Amino acid sequence: PPAEPLTELRQAGGVRTIVLNNPRRRNALSLPMLQSLRRDLLHDVKSRELRVIVIAAEGPVFCSGHDLKELSSEDDVKHHSQVFELCAEVMTLIQKLPVPVIAKVNGLATAAGCQLVASCDIAVASEKSQFATPGVNIGLFCSTPAVALGRSLPRKVALEMLFTGEPLSAQEALMHGLVSKVVPEDRLEEETIKISQKICESSKSVLALGKATFYRQITQDLDTAYKMTTQVMVDNLTLRDGQEGIEAFIQKRKPVWSH
Repeated sequence: PPAEPLTELRQAGGVRTIVLNNPRRRNALSLPMLQSLRRDLLHDVKSRELRVIVIAAEGPVFCSGHDLKELSSEDDVKHHSQVFELCAEVMTLIQKLPVPVIAKVNGLATAAGCQLVASCDIAVASEKSQFATPGVNIGLFCSTPAVALGRSLPRKVALEMLFTGEPLSAQEALMHGLVSKVVPEDRLEEETIKISQKICESSKSVLALGKATFYRQITQDLDTAYKMTTQVMVDNLTLRDGQEGIEAFIQKRKPVWSH
């Protein structure tokens, strides 16, 4: 029989769910898995109907990181470079997309899998979830996951994870800012839907502008960030939905977004 797709895409009510679908391989980010994930993320991404993307996974492991069989000495340096370059492309793509991306984590997320969670805009985790960067234990330091971790966690917390390979519990991940919310496993779907539906109530064009601006300003110094965001606020007012929102508020009615 034909192999099942490595990722499954389904979309309803403005919400696209991308499911990592290779539980036998612990949803490892092999080159084909990364290619499939990139394809699903980019599919019809400018559609007005698409409002939010959720990344979920089948099985007890959300994502175990890179497929180590691809990183053996049997493969050449060119192949290794291709794997890491595509992984970096997918991680940065998530933050460049015009819609919010939510990681829905129910299980273990390690190495590049932990990087995937850290790269998403929002992360909702079940209480049983754990997060680790154990590459140091097999002689492959998690240097690329460290890029996302170092931008999501306090430096000393990130470095302890990277130096020891020891996992964070879901509650520790919440405390340090790696995830947004932790809920019982039986409420994970409900909470993810709740956040997604709330996002869908807003204007896509306004959210796209806000998301792009957030990631631009976060790396800038304070004065530069305020100068840039001041202009963006002015630009926001020129959007049709920017004016519609203000008029609706003044008129005490619900806005009708054009997106």
